[in-house]
Amino acid sequence: MGKQIWLSLVLSFSSKYLHLIMDEIIQIKISLMNSSPSIWREIQVHRETTFFELHHIIQITMGWQNYHLYEFNTEGYRIGEISEDSMEDYGSNELLNSRDIKLVDVITVGETLSYEYDFGDGWLHQIEVQNFLSCDKDEYPVCIGGEMRCPPEDCGGLHSFYDSLEILKDKKHPEHKEMVQWFPTKYDPYIFDILKANKQLLKLDKYIAKWLKG
Repeated sequence: MGKQIWLSLVLSFSSKYLHLIMDEIIQIKISLMNSSPSIWREIQVHRETTFFELHHIIQITMGWQNYHLYEFNTEGYRIGEISEDSMEDYGSNELLNSRDIKLVDVITVGETLSYEYDFGDGWLHQIEVQNFLSCDKDEYPVCIGGEMRCPPEDCGGLHSFYDSLEILKDKKHPEHKEMVQWFPTKYDPYIFDILKANKQLLKLDKYIAKWLKG
């Protein structure tokens, strides 16, 4: 009986955690919270990816410009960029360094965590851990799906973004001309260029190196 119980425990443990040993790729879905229609991306990254690297991957795939601070939050743990600003405003003793923490060390399948970009506009994203997978592609990270274009930087948040879209539609609106000049040229909120995103992901190391140089 003892051996049977031991074997049952081993099999149970193995089925639950085997993916942590065998599967190298994590598939996650990133959604801009409260966006309607939903602005989302589905990506696959290596399990050894740090949260620092994930931040840049999200920036590329969502279409942000990487101008502002960011923070991940999972089960009460705050993970972000340790800087003079974060030390002064948020307390470095509470903020874990995103460069030191790998995804595989923190997340599990089915978990949901949050990612906030730009504490002024407050772009909140929900990250769903969908699956752990075996490696079947030549290059990672890779974006495998997505819909809608992300808002322009510094537009004031989601509510302001949707107000701006209404102004763009109304040529008689007193702010229409100003809004057209401010928005990116030929901005289409319904188009997400997945090919462009994946092309940029192929140069992730250079992208991060350029960002670090400022």
